[in-house]
Amino acid sequence: MCGESTALMQSIEGLVGEPRAKYIRSVERGLWGQPTVLNNVETLANVPYIIANGSEPFAAIGTDTSKGTKVFSLVGKVKRSGLVEVPMGTTLRSLVYDIGGGIADKRPFKAVQTGGPSGGCLPESLLDLSVDFESLLEHDSMVGSGGMIVMDDRSCMVEVAHYYVDFLCGESCGKCTPCREGLRHMREILANICKGHGKLSDLQDLEDLAFTLQEASLCALGKTAANPVLSTLRYFRDEYEAHINDKYCPAGICQALSVMQIEQEDCTSCGLCYKACPIGALKQTVTEDTDGPTYHIDAETCTVCGSCREACRFDAVVAKRREKTCA
Repeated sequence: MCGESTALMQSIEGLVGEPRAKYIRSVERGLWGQPTVLNNVETLANVPYIIANGSEPFAAIGTDTSKGTKVFSLVGKVKRSGLVEVPMGTTLRSLVYDIGGGIADKRPFKAVQTGGPSGGCLPESLLDLSVDFESLLEHDSMVGSGGMIVMDDRSCMVEVAHYYVDFLCGESCGKCTPCREGLRHMREILANICKGHGKLSDLQDLEDLAFTLQEASLCALGKTAANPVLSTLRYFRDEYEAHINDKYCPAGICQALSVMQIEQEDCTSCGLCYKACPIGALKQTVTEDTDGPTYHIDAETCTVCGSCREACRFDAVVAKRREKTCA
């Protein structure tokens, strides 16, 4: 996926999808050496309206510096997901609760990531933040591609950061050292923290790597790739510290630090968790002195995928601290 414009033109020409030197503007020499105008299709879709109605009606929508509307892909732990078009300046709260209908399954809100894989994760305290270019940049996020992923309390922000850095490692063209090596090293540090092998000094290393990516990468992919890490460090630092100091994943997501258990006093023996387990880690026991079967989770088999917890309607499946961390 060539998200950088000149890398996209390189790819169309059958070359390696690497960014070109920025002092050569594509409007002067672009695709196959010809003057090229390259815009997002969403931008081009606004042109007919502006030509037909003039610039003033379009500029009347949005904020002083972010005009018009924006299409967002609202997905994740919301009741109503899909593509939504809103005026720039609409708040995150309006998008998540008024349009999205709130958090699915009545879970607590935890974070919303805006801007796609290179976007930042914003906490509940910023739900009233205006969604515009400047406001999101101030909080280590961005409008970006218009992705908006809502997360509930069962999302581990360290694992989220690792997931997106891992994705971006594959998207890096590898042309410049800061992006290529910086992302790989960042991924390694995050993986160690998720496994319970992290150190407090790792947090400073992550911030130093993020600064290097922002300042020295050749294209926007590298310059924005640190957003998932910087935003989670800024707003969810306590989760990083819990992984490092306490060897504990508060969300119960990191396999090396968590184990799933069934609270028997809350279990109704409905069997939904048993049916949901994809690897047979749920065990069923039938005895004469109980009204129905009892269930327990084999910790050695369980991969902490969370399927049983998602399936349970009574919050009987809970994540506990794993006493011994995995290598």
